[in-house]
Amino acid sequence: MTLRLAIFDFDGTLADSFPWFTSVLNQVAARYHFRPVAAEEVGLLRQLDARQILTHLAVPGWKVPLIAAHMRQLQARADIAPFPALPALLDGLAGDGLRLALVSSNQEANIRRTLGPALFARFEQVECGAGLFGKAGRLRRVADRSGLAKSEIAAIGDEIRDIEAARAAGLVAIAVGWGYTAAEALAARAPDHLARTPEELGRILSRGTRGLQDNAPQHGA
Repeated sequence: MTLRLAIFDFDGTLADSFPWFTSVLNQVAARYHFRPVAAEEVGLLRQLDARQILTHLAVPGWKVPLIAAHMRQLQARADIAPFPALPALLDGLAGDGLRLALVSSNQEANIRRTLGPALFARFEQVECGAGLFGKAGRLRRVADRSGLAKSEIAAIGDEIRDIEAARAAGLVAIAVGWGYTAAEALAARAPDHLARTPEELGRILSRGTRGLQDNAPQHGA
């Protein structure tokens, strides 16, 4: 595996937003009339894919865009930060020659505010907002604009739907186990790689970029 581009998800992958999400979920449930979640159910939700969660909460499909838009508005006022290890990880990967991009259904303003200018600038492409063809379509656009072979591009996310989108786009699927979906549930979907910690993700991606370093011009050559 030689990787030249890593496309990151935002919520649950870069941003530690799951605690905030669970704190406002029942408030949103009351507004949009779906089933509230008891504290002991949170672990169950982390085992399910997006469709199973909607079924569990009795959310009709037509409400999903309204709920998602409302959640993004709430998040614009939330105190959410990147996972502590991620800024240094991204800096190291960029220093190794790995190109970085970001694809998220969240709003660009929320992403910029959470990451800050320096970290946001690490990403050569940013695709935000709901897309007509879903996340797979946005991943394909980023891949096409990169000029790289799809085998050289990894899509990194914390949910089962991220694995599905990466596969649909023909990219390397890397799942991370510190976000919205439990690592065991991600492993059951057999991603190409599963990182349970940011350090493990760094090792996976570093192995993928070794070909870039081996082929780089040597000083004094």
